[in-house]
Amino acid sequence: MTKAPIWRWGRWFLLGFLALRLLFWWVTFPNPDEAYYWLWGQHPGLSYYDHPPFHSWVQGLFAAGLGRSTLVMRLPNLLSTALLGWAYWQICRYLYPETGADRFGLVVLLGLSSPLFFLFLALAWHDHWLITFTVLSSLYFVRFADAYRATGRGSGHDLWGAALFLGLAGLCKYNAVFVGLGFLAVILSDRQLRPLLRDRQLYLALALLLLVLSPILGWNLQHDFFSFRFYRDRTAGADQFAINWLQPLGFLALCGLILGPIHTWAIWVWGQQWRQRGLAIAPQSCYPALALWIFSLSTLAFTSLSLVSVALYYWNILAYPLLFPLLTDVFYRPSSESPAPLTRRRPLVAAQGLGLFAAAALVFHYTVVPITALGGAADPDSAALYGWDQIAAAVTTQAAGLDQPLLLTTDYRSASALAYALDNPQVMAISGRIDQFDFWYDSAALDGRDAVLLGESWHPVCPAHLAMFDRVDPPQTLEVRRWGRVLQTYELVTGYGFKAGPPGYPLSPDYPLAFTSDGERCAP
Repeated sequence: MTKAPIWRWGRWFLLGFLALRLLFWWVTFPNPDEAYYWLWGQHPGLSYYDHPPFHSWVQGLFAAGLGRSTLVMRLPNLLSTALLGWAYWQICRYLYPETGADRFGLVVLLGLSSPLFFLFLALAWHDHWLITFTVLSSLYFVRFADAYRATGRGSGHDLWGAALFLGLAGLCKYNAVFVGLGFLAVILSDRQLRPLLRDRQLYLALALLLLVLSPILGWNLQHDFFSFRFYRDRTAGADQFAINWLQPLGFLALCGLILGPIHTWAIWVWGQQWRQRGLAIAPQSCYPALALWIFSLSTLAFTSLSLVSVALYYWNILAYPLLFPLLTDVFYRPSSESPAPLTRRRPLVAAQGLGLFAAAALVFHYTVVPITALGGAADPDSAALYGWDQIAAAVTTQAAGLDQPLLLTTDYRSASALAYALDNPQVMAISGRIDQFDFWYDSAALDGRDAVLLGESWHPVCPAHLAMFDRVDPPQTLEVRRWGRVLQTYELVTGYGFKAGPPGYPLSPDYPLAFTSDGERCAP
């Protein structure tokens, strides 16, 4: 495989991307959300408020077996990337039997050079498993559906594999629903596949899917469906219904930019080629239809949502993975007699160059100094990436004189980063935003204890926080700096006699911190 022309042509780009990925995995301190999900793994549960549980189950297993380190935290990313690579290899061999190795090489280069996929396959978030499982599920579904179209009966192994991996994708993030809807759309739109709707094996596969997803339902039954309500409220829009016609344009432009300008252009070119002369796919497969259905359903849903509410570019991440093998038609000419049978080399080189630049910038931003700090004040999200060894040392010093102190912060991000830095899963967040910490809140265990409370300018220590103690000491401040610039100013408060309130206090309307949905400002 390594002797294939595309691999010889692209090996230096590939080595550059791998070097940046390994540097990130080994050196970069966890993003606060990475630490948040690591912390979930230290509190095993059926599911969690913000997301389904699979990624955190894996984090818990790896931490229990190998300890806490950035390498261990991101080791599952290496495993999921290898599994994703195997899935793409199988897809390329299936769709293009004669040129599978070259096609696979192009898929790897296209994936690595997309800033969206470089970042989201590198971060220890839920997305790297989500992408891997959806591609695997789609591979098994296509093999089943193609066999069913040809013979009237597909392999049960493939159908069960599609259901199992779709269920695992659903245990990663809820937007896996668009893959399931894509499967359904392919069945309904293909006359040869519609008899499946009367086939018992389809409903047995659906039963397996629901069984795999049952932990999510179990958690929500235990917790008044808070997880489902979170996503309903997050996408409900403003209190007054209003349409903003410019937001969809901004959403689509950002999606195209983060996916990669050349990648976005290639999707357009591929669509034109497909309409004009079809695809060089053997056997003739429902794979292109499935890829287009998932792309269309996901993109249309989130573009429509952006008309009236918030839609973030990475919510649409499942629109693209199945397109990468198809986009090789834009850059590949199998009949070419050149050393590498490539067409449109300049756009492909531009994609690799832009991708390497973006990847290097992302690693610099996460590891050295926030890029936003170079032109002025760092944005709060970026500032939250830095200084946690320094902060952890200051918190430890301040807590040294207290008896079994509580370690509290004003936001889930700071609580998670502090918990990771101290390797202490008992750190808690008390804030106006509902998060997973509110479901771990144990009033009986917290009440009456002394505490160190950490706040910062983004999520300040407010009078409502201080009122939850019998008394407090004057605050101490701590500045986090990079390259002589202040990124963030933190405030440490020692409080005595924490008043934890009744059971379930953070979820009660009487909770004194429930003054905003995000906790980013103090109540008047």
